[in-house]
Amino acid sequence: MERSQEPPLQALESLTGDKGESWKEQGDAVLKFVHHEVWAFDAEWVPDPATGRIAYGLPEEMPDEEVLNVMWREGGATDEDPRPYLKTALCRVVSIAAVTRSQAPDGTVTLRLHSIPSEADGNLSEAQILDRFLTAVGKAQPQLVGFNSSGADLPILIQRGIARGLHQPLFCRRPERPWEGRDYFARNSDWSVDLKDVLGGWGRSTPSLHEMASSCGIPGKIDVDGGDVVDLWLAGDIRSIAAYNECDALTTYLLWLRIAHFAGFISPEQYRAEQDQLRSLLRKRVEEQGAGHLERFLDRWEANEKRNRD
Repeated sequence: MERSQEPPLQALESLTGDKGESWKEQGDAVLKFVHHEVWAFDAEWVPDPATGRIAYGLPEEMPDEEVLNVMWREGGATDEDPRPYLKTALCRVVSIAAVTRSQAPDGTVTLRLHSIPSEADGNLSEAQILDRFLTAVGKAQPQLVGFNSSGADLPILIQRGIARGLHQPLFCRRPERPWEGRDYFARNSDWSVDLKDVLGGWGRSTPSLHEMASSCGIPGKIDVDGGDVVDLWLAGDIRSIAAYNECDALTTYLLWLRIAHFAGFISPEQYRAEQDQLRSLLRKRVEEQGAGHLERFLDRWEANEKRNRD
């Protein structure tokens, strides 16, 4: 949700700058390259009652809560796990948030925080949420960064975009050869960086986003957990979902920043400067708009760093 005078996400194509020297290369490190346009993003979704009614032959008049219970039961619900993770094609996207990092040719970095829907948008349909984000990605062609994005976030954006009948030729465009340009669909493409894969290696010891963030002193889960999203959606509380979504995007960006610093793409001085820049952005949001979730994020970040220093 756009909470300041910064450009809305659908206008981000104007922020991409020169498409000439697109990245800094350091060889085959933890990351292969850092593009001048990096978007650390996160999506939130819930089981889609409309899809559930069709998939399981349920009557139209069945309440959404009952439809969801059928979907979870068909998805393998147990007493220990009454709400199992459902295949993303059966779910609907309700929010997308991103921290966008744009680096000018002179090295100047601009950070922005966006989410869809914004407070100004009110309620948007799933098709509108997906179309706005994928159109912006297709035009700006950023390096996408997520956590479990290759296994979940990107697949649901693609699957639900197809389900909603979207037309996204720029997002879907692929080069003839993998090394000839941006490709969000190629396996192990560094145009779509999944930090879970970077950190987990071959899956021997893969931390969650919250666990890895906590080990770095970065705020992880604060007020809401992923399991709460469906209840918030049923209650019509999209604002709380968007706030939670923003915090996950912020956590993902800060973890990416730490990894890029570790891999040598960002100097220690630049690393500290970008953290300070993000703090300033969040403080401005809090002062201007009373964004309580961002104030709590800042407080947790400061407390975690103090613990790490002690």
